[in-house]
Amino acid sequence: MEEFFTQFQSFVEYLQIEKNASPYTVKCYQSDLESFSGFLNQEGIHQLNDVNHQVVRLFLTNLYNQKLSRRSVSRKISSLRSFYKFMEREKQVETNPFIQITLPKTTKPIPGFLYMEELEKLFEVSDMTEPLGQRDQAILETLYGTGIRVSECQGIKLGDIDFTIGTIFIKGKGRKERYVPFGRYAEIALETYIQEGRQKLLEKSGIETDALFLNARGRTLTVRGIRLILNKMVDNAALTVHVHPHKLRHTFATHLLNEGADLRTVQELLGHDNLSSTQIYTHVTKDHLRDVYMKSHPRAND
Repeated sequence: MEEFFTQFQSFVEYLQIEKNASPYTVKCYQSDLESFSGFLNQEGIHQLNDVNHQVVRLFLTNLYNQKLSRRSVSRKISSLRSFYKFMEREKQVETNPFIQITLPKTTKPIPGFLYMEELEKLFEVSDMTEPLGQRDQAILETLYGTGIRVSECQGIKLGDIDFTIGTIFIKGKGRKERYVPFGRYAEIALETYIQEGRQKLLEKSGIETDALFLNARGRTLTVRGIRLILNKMVDNAALTVHVHPHKLRHTFATHLLNEGADLRTVQELLGHDNLSSTQIYTHVTKDHLRDVYMKSHPRAND
């Protein structure tokens, strides 16, 4: 399968250079292609052109026998469809055997979000007299106040923040860039942390860095570090719900839509390419649903 690995590497370079795919996305494609390569080797198939509809059906059966979820199977088929599409473009194969394969239907769970009561408890746990408490509060206010991804939060530099107009320059997925606004609470938390806590943390390392968020040793905070900080804040707030950075993103979108923001605006704020990615947030909370009903239905009240 030496020929396959050469073609496979060409596809990876295409993802990295032409598609500006993130390292995580490239890793997922690599995993899916390696899985397919192993299957072909097991079946004694050594040429991509030898893969036909029957081989693909056999591959699907193999995946289901592994007890993979519909979501995992769907992702693998989608990856291989894209791979063969690229191979067709490069005239390395004659047809795309995955083009007629119907992706298994996957149920899209409603994203989890936090109610304001839960958020208030989180906002109250940080010790604002300590550098780490100031940092943690700034992280929380930034994540909820902007709806950015944890990786985007981790990558913020001091120069990316414009306090005069209240925006942060964000480098998103696929190297896409956007400006996101932030409100008064995030502004206060960020200014306090930058002017006080961050300076004290920086003194511990003695290393100059323009990274916004630092760890306890004064070095750049990692994505994993941000997750651990949130977990600790949840424990201190005695919350029974599981809170991860993406749940704050879900909460940001849900609260905006519940308060009347239009879907297109939320799409831009979240940095979604497609509106369909944003539509999963169009569910509403039970409280909001009841409030709208009580205010709007002619026979809801006396």
